[in-house]
Amino acid sequence: MLMEGVPPPSDPIENKNARDFMDPENDLKADLDTTPCDDPFGNEATAEVKYKTLKWWQCGMFMIAESVSLGVLSLPATLDALGIVPAIILIIGLGILALYTGLVIGQFRERYPHIHNLADAGEILMGRFGRELFGLGQILFSIFIMGSHIVTFSIMMNTITDHGTCTIVFSVVGMIICLVLSLPRTIKNLTYISVASFISIFTAMMITMIGVGVQYKGGTSIHATQETNLYHAFTAVTNIVFAYCAHVAFFGLIAEMEEPRDFPKALCLLQGFEIALYVTAAIVVYYYVGTGVASPALGSAGPVLKKVAYGIAIPTIVGCGVVNGHVGLKYIYVRIFRKSGRMHKRDLVSVGSWVGIGVTCWVIAWIIAEGIPSFSNIVSLISSLFASWFTYGLSGVYWLHLNWGQWFSSPRKIFLTILNFLIVGIGGAICGLGLYASGKAIHDDGSRASFTCGNNAD
Repeated sequence: MLMEGVPPPSDPIENKNARDFMDPENDLKADLDTTPCDDPFGNEATAEVKYKTLKWWQCGMFMIAESVSLGVLSLPATLDALGIVPAIILIIGLGILALYTGLVIGQFRERYPHIHNLADAGEILMGRFGRELFGLGQILFSIFIMGSHIVTFSIMMNTITDHGTCTIVFSVVGMIICLVLSLPRTIKNLTYISVASFISIFTAMMITMIGVGVQYKGGTSIHATQETNLYHAFTAVTNIVFAYCAHVAFFGLIAEMEEPRDFPKALCLLQGFEIALYVTAAIVVYYYVGTGVASPALGSAGPVLKKVAYGIAIPTIVGCGVVNGHVGLKYIYVRIFRKSGRMHKRDLVSVGSWVGIGVTCWVIAWIIAEGIPSFSNIVSLISSLFASWFTYGLSGVYWLHLNWGQWFSSPRKIFLTILNFLIVGIGGAICGLGLYASGKAIHDDGSRASFTCGNNAD
């Protein structure tokens, strides 16, 4: 995996760029003159449409909107499945690990500044085959995430309207709304959506926590640990992994930042907020509700407040789907027009192609949403198949590639080499065991048949 494609650094000049996190032996600033640069957006001085416009805080808010949405809604149920102690250890531990792997992604992109997406990274690691494999993985991941938001939109509408009409109608409405909001081509134009999404999910979780605090006595049916089995345990683990699934978009976001070297600031903003919110929300909701807490968690707020919470969560349910969808659409768009100059134009071909890509991807996402109409099941499948590698496993591979030939050059290198091999192993374990758990869950689920007007059990 590390041998094909662009070779790992081997000569003295390139070794200067083989860097690792928190290692003072290496220069953390890449010598960009030694790496061919094929910036997908080029010189935008006279361009009609400018892409490299994100400030670091906007990037951070965008990542929060992408990541802190549906993930937090599944975490109280994770405490119910695993018990408070192991679940909180996993939430904090995987969050810190996600911070480290995000920094490695930033280092890898700084070393290879032409990278815009996972396909570019795959080409560096495995040549043309890697480019196609990673590119396919990125677009499938984005489409599955889009599908999960359509599922959640239908659950939300069923809750607010007391199942006022056919669930398929609600899912189609959700798809159309997300499609329309995905039409802006630049990420900066989605900044307001990302801010609204952040405020929305934070407020909805506050209402849920207040609601369960008022409605339930608390502390009566909680467990420090739970006796469970591999199937239920790994379903819970995949819910935590899903809560840290923003990494797939990091390359694209860095590419559209005004100053890519500010990416660590945005990453720390994301991970710090994520870990604090996840731990607080999960503990509070589980403490008061206890055994049988709903997933999504908003369903535990009580008959009236859960409708209020879902109503306030609409910007997140829609906005986060739009943000994630934009990442996938942008990959296809850049892949098609990267060297044509059309990305910066406002003509019929440029705009029409963007709209066509959006319609196609959102329709596919709707088909997936109707095929797997359970929130918990689709979250578990996404985490196992994609987030296991994009958030964790591949970052270990990136570090090993960057430091090729120096794995055992110092005690610090030996420690980090072992750590990154473990990260690759963690990604593989989550993928394999998670696929077993999610596949079994989908097979056994009887909440609603696919492509029917039945109600979502979630």
